[in-house]
Amino acid sequence: MSTPSDQMPPSPPSPPATTEASSDDRNVAMLTHLSGFILNVIVPLIVWLIHKDRADKAYLVKEAKEALNFQITVLIGYVVCWVLTFILIGALLTPLLWLLNLVFCIIAAVKVSSDGTYRYPFALRLVN
Repeated sequence: MSTPSDQMPPSPPSPPATTEASSDDRNVAMLTHLSGFILNVIVPLIVWLIHKDRADKAYLVKEAKEALNFQITVLIGYVVCWVLTFILIGALLTPLLWLLNLVFCIIAAVKVSSDGTYRYPFALRLVN
């Protein structure tokens, strides 16, 4: 005796997910990463909010979320530096944090424009 599952034809394999991004998406992702040291969370947040529901923009959404998470982490660092300014160490840490933000934004932009994806070595993953 056969069961209903034996009578069902096998489902066709799903097409492989394409991870290739268009050059426009790569350019927007690069600018999203670069804008971080000037406008902090504004540009990554706008790019993520505009494209988060579009399946064809998965690459751009991923990069915007990565940039947004890093910029939120940097923003928290600036707040901590501001609090620590009252005991004078924050005044020394703020320029170092700005320089760190600049360097990682440039590294991310170069990596995204050439290789395709970048994950910051440290960032709070608050936006999923």
